[in-house]
Amino acid sequence: MVLNEDFKKDAYKKVQLKQGFLSTVPERTVRVRVKGGKGFLTIKGIGNESGTTRFEWEKEISLMESEELLKICEPVIIEKDRYYVRASGHVFEVDVFHGENEGLVVAEIELIHEGEAFERPAWLGTEITGKPEYYNASLSRNPFKNW
Repeated sequence: MVLNEDFKKDAYKKVQLKQGFLSTVPERTVRVRVKGGKGFLTIKGIGNESGTTRFEWEKEISLMESEELLKICEPVIIEKDRYYVRASGHVFEVDVFHGENEGLVVAEIELIHEGEAFERPAWLGTEITGKPEYYNASLSRNPFKNW
């Protein structure tokens, strides 16, 4: 979770994302995404015990296909701006949610291995790793506005 918006001044890239879920079964979520004018289909498996890693398969599909698939997704479509921020040799992806999840800001970092140490930027807030209510699939079923 991000405490404030100081990260924006350090962002080197911003992309709008729109995504929906064809399946939110925890053992295998199926996501359709439009990102930067391209379409993607992603399948994710269940996470490990700590929630830090899980199987993920992604394939680029046409923009038209992704827009058609979004029409048959489960009810809440996730809309967000993703900021890419370099900090201490890592890249943080900071998602600023809109629509049904307005007010939620979440940061994610990709690590080489689960125990890798990293310096926490001053703008980074509470750790939410492994908390399923923050997964995008969960946010499509129970949006932040309802918490």
